[in-house]
Parts: sequence; structure tokens; C-alpha cells
Amino acid sequence: MSEQDKNEQTEVETIDTAGKETGEENHHKEDAYEKICSVCHRPESVAGKMIDLPGGFSVCSGCMQRSFDAMKNGQIDYSQLLNMPGVHFMNMADLEQAIPKQQKIKKKKEGEEHKPLIDIRKIPAPHKIKASLDEYVVGQEYAKKAMSVAVYNHYKRVATDSMDDIEIEKSNMLMIGPTGSGKTYLVKTLARILDVPLAITDATSLTEAGYIGDDIESVVSKLLAAADNDVEKAEQGIIFIDEIDKIAKKKNTNQRDVSGESVQQGMLKLLEGSDVEVPVGANSKNAMVPLTTVNTRNILFICGGAFPDLEGIIKERLTKQSSIGFGADLKDKYDHDKTILSKVTTEDLRNFGMIPEFLGRLPIVFTLEGMNEEMLVKILKEPKNAILKQYQKLLALDEVRLDFDEEALTAIARKAMKKDTGARALRAIIEEFMLDIMYEIPKDDSIGQVTITKEYIEGTGGPVIQLRGQEVPRLNG
Repeated sequence: MSEQDKNEQTEVETIDTAGKETGEENHHKEDAYEKICSVCHRPESVAGKMIDLPGGFSVCSGCMQRSFDAMKNGQIDYSQLLNMPGVHFMNMADLEQAIPKQQKIKKKKEGEEHKPLIDIRKIPAPHKIKASLDEYVVGQEYAKKAMSVAVYNHYKRVATDSMDDIEIEKSNMLMIGPTGSGKTYLVKTLARILDVPLAITDATSLTEAGYIGDDIESVVSKLLAAADNDVEKAEQGIIFIDEIDKIAKKKNTNQRDVSGESVQQGMLKLLEGSDVEVPVGANSKNAMVPLTTVNTRNILFICGGAFPDLEGIIKERLTKQSSIGFGADLKDKYDHDKTILSKVTTEDLRNFGMIPEFLGRLPIVFTLEGMNEEMLVKILKEPKNAILKQYQKLLALDEVRLDFDEEALTAIARKAMKKDTGARALRAIIEEFMLDIMYEIPKDDSIGQVTITKEYIEGTGGPVIQLRGQEVPRLNG
């Protein structure tokens, strides 16, 4: 055999081996997921062993038997159908195009013990969770402390599953804080620290079952998707429901409240813990989507909202309590109290429109402070992924150093305070001022350093541009 023939044979063998390995890998990946019946859309764990049909379809034995029974007991002679004009039998390949790609559910391995996502010996202590949160979140000391303890207790409960006759209740949380105070950011950071699946949803899109909008079960469906359709993993995740104040009970309305009190009532079973049938890979149940059962007993629910009119309700209660006698407080005593939200009680939340059964399932209630100028300056420069650090990294890739004067940071914080949208305003302001700089810098390779000044932020001057070797002001504002 010639040298060329040997090389060709070796190449063919390599391709065959690679093809075989790829096929085996795909086979293992497919084995990790359950088959779904193409007729009734039940998973294999519920419907039993599947019968594989050409075109990648699977049918459960029950549906197959019912099909045979229908053909056997029917009055039509199927043998004559082929000769009838206008009758065409269905092509399975066409059916594959008509049906959307089905979502798959991960298999539960036989004989495998239920393992918690977090080992009880590896659960970080509350002070360690708070220390990790401190790296990313500025201020909000009480909120971080309350969250750390609640999460620590919750995952201890999940890891032990039970403690003799004493059953530990869930540590669901309610966060109250003005817009831009870091509610969503806190939860995202927490899920990243613990490495558990997280689903973030908006309560404004939720409606009572049967109405246009998302069903309450869709909240759990999002968590299942975040856990890669692994039911066991999803059952130990975190669900954050934002804008929870938008489902408050409507006052003085004669119309049916399908997105308010009824949503709160529908969520009671989820918060407490129950088996919920959820669609896989979709927000609503329909004939083309498989369903699976998820138990919400070990899912941690965190609800957050701005509760815009709550301050007025708290002030009204406090002034009523102290408005009689010689020691009475003045009516405007609480008008400039920045910590008024921290005085919230369950009674105030009920007056706002939250039903008592719903509040009873959120035992941990804490508030976040509104942003002040000092906190905004710290947010700009202190967290691990602070906005300034992001821009400094971007310019460092162009071999340019970016600096901000302290006075410039104060000027940015002052502008953000006027917008009254908390920390969200910071990025919008910096984006505006950095636009020209990010546009002009790549034009000139001789630029070595850019310093953002107070004058540039206030519109009375420009940033200081330092060339490699000398300093000249450029890019006038």
C-alpha cells in the first residue's frame, strides 16, 4: 500500500471515530431529557414508556392504544380510503414542520437520592453573604443584613429538609424601597453569590387565570427555564417578583379586579408551597406545550415594590397616634423624615391594598433607604463593577487612562438627585457626557489620559486631555 493510500485510510478512520464520538455525545445529551408524547404532551415519567415513530416523534402506549381502538371500532373501511379521490394521508415529515419544537424536561435518574443544590456544610454564614453583597452594593446595611440571615436560614431548611418534628417555615421576603434603591440588583447579586437559579418577573403582567396576560404559574415556568428545565434544580431556586405594589387591591371600583386582589389570592398557594402544573418553555398552557409538576415548597420568594403612596399612609397613622394632649406632635413633624418607610407596619400595608393572607406568607419585611448625594458618589466609584470602572476598562483597551475629579463626581450625583430616579439616573448622565469622549479618543493615538472635570459636567469647560508627554485641554464642552 502506498504512502498516499495509508494517509487517506487514516483520515477516513479519524473521521469515522470523530463521527461516532459526536453521535455518542448527542445520544447521551438526548438521554438526559425525558421524551414527551406527541399526542397528549405528557412526559415519560407520567405517561410511561414511549413508542418511537419515524421523524423523531414519540407516542405513549395509552394514546397508541386509543388510536387503535378508534380505528377498530370505527365504521370506515380504511383499506378503501387509498382509492378514494381527494383523500391524502398525512406525511409525518410535514407534521414535524407544523408542530413547534417541543421543550424537553430533564430526567430524574433512577435510584438517585435528592441532593440539595447547596451542601449544609458549604452554606456561607450570614456575615460572609453580607460581605459579598458589600462588594457590589453600597449602603442599605439593614436590608443586606436581613437578606443574609433570611437566605441562610432558608437554605439550611432546604439542605436538612426536616428537623425531627419541628418544621421550619419559609423565609419569604418583602422589600420596600423607592425606585433606583437597588432592590433587583440585591437579588441578582445574591443569586450569583449562592449560584442558584433565579427568575425575575414583573407583577404588572400577571392576571387571574382565563384573562389576557400571564397566569400566576408562569412565574414558576420562568424559573424552570432558568434551571435548564431541571425540575429538581428549579425547586431550590429564587423567584423575585418586582412591582408587587401594582397588584394592590383597587379602592372604590365596581369592575372585576383581575390584576389586583385576585392575583394576590392566586399567589397564596405558590408562596406557601404546593405542587403546581406549569407549562415548559411558555407563559401559558396550550395544546402544543408539555406540562410538568413543580413543588414550590423550597422555592424562596422575594417580592419588591416602591409602594409610592405608602409614606402618606405611615404619616397619617403616626400623626393620629400623637395628635392629642400637651405632648402632641406637630402635623408636619414627619414631612421631612427620610427614614419614614422604615416605620412601616402590616396595618399600613393592608391600608395600601395588600390582603392579610398575602402579607402573612411574607414574614420578613424590610425597607431600603432612598439615595442621597453621598451614596450616589460611592455607587459611582466603590462597587466591584462600578460605572466608572467600566468606562476606565473600556478606555484602557485603547491604552488611555480615564480619571474623574472628586468635584466632577459630586456634580454628577447632584444632577442624578434632580432626576429623582435613584441610582438609575447615574448611567444616563455618564453616558451623555462620555459620548463625545468615546467618539473622539480612538481618532488620535497620541492621547494618553483624559480627566473629567467639574466644569465639563456643569457645561462651563471641557475635560483635560493629556497627550503622551504633554498636557493640553481639548474636547470643549
